[in-house]
This record gives sequence, C-alpha cells and structure tokens, in this order.
Amino acid sequence: MKKKQSYTNHIQFYPAHHFVFYPLSTLLLLASISFIFLKEDKLLWTFMSILIVLIVWVSFMLRQHYSLILQNRIIRLEMRYRYFVLTNERFELIENKLRDSQIFALRFASDDELPGLVKKTLEENLSSRRIKRSILTWIPDNNRV
Repeated sequence: MKKKQSYTNHIQFYPAHHFVFYPLSTLLLLASISFIFLKEDKLLWTFMSILIVLIVWVSFMLRQHYSLILQNRIIRLEMRYRYFVLTNERFELIENKLRDSQIFALRFASDDELPGLVKKTLEENLSSRRIKRSILTWIPDNNRV
C-alpha cells in the first residue's frame, strides 16, 4: 500500500534511473577522470570523460523533456475538465492568467478546494509552494515522472 501523498512526500524517484544509472555513470566518470592522471594516454581519457558527461546529460534531458511535455499537457486537460465540472465555467478563459507552476500546484487540491483556490491564486498571485501549502485535502498524483 502506498503512503498517502502530501506536500512533504509528493516528489517521486524512478529507481532504475536515479539509483542505478546515475550512480553507475558517476562511478564511470570518476574512474575515467582518475585515469587521466594515472594512465599514459591522457587525451584518450579526457575524451572519454567528456563523452560520458555528454551521454549522461543527453539521457537526462531526453528523459525529462519528453515525459514532462506530455504530462504538462495532460495536467492542463485534467484541470480544464475538473474546473468545468466543478464550476460550469471554462478554465481556458483564466488559465493564461496563471503560470504553469501555479496550474501544476492547483491539481493537488481537492474538488471542494479547487474553485476557491483558483480564485485566491488569481487575486493574490500565489506561488506554487504557497498553493501546495494551502491545500487541506491533498489529491495525490502518483503517476508523475
């Protein structure tokens, strides 16, 4: 059974990436950097170190980029649907007045809290952290990458 999600534990990790790939990549990078000083062919090991850094950086960027763009789009659609169902008003009319971070934070609000919190966010320009801390009944997002 999963632990109930809240502000303090809503960040998720992908174990294969965070606890296997990155540690092994870091060890490989450290080894290649140490070989620059220990081995004769310094140019080769410098090149290998740079190559490892580029591979890790590209893998991180691609993983994040593709999944986050899709998830952001899904969250916007979810918010449009929820807001319309709850208020019978279109969220599209006000969503351009909100920053992405505000919309993403508002998704954690329960149905009872969402309309009032959207109004308060528009009036007071609440930060995403302040929005999350204002939520009394947290709706978890256990599928965010």
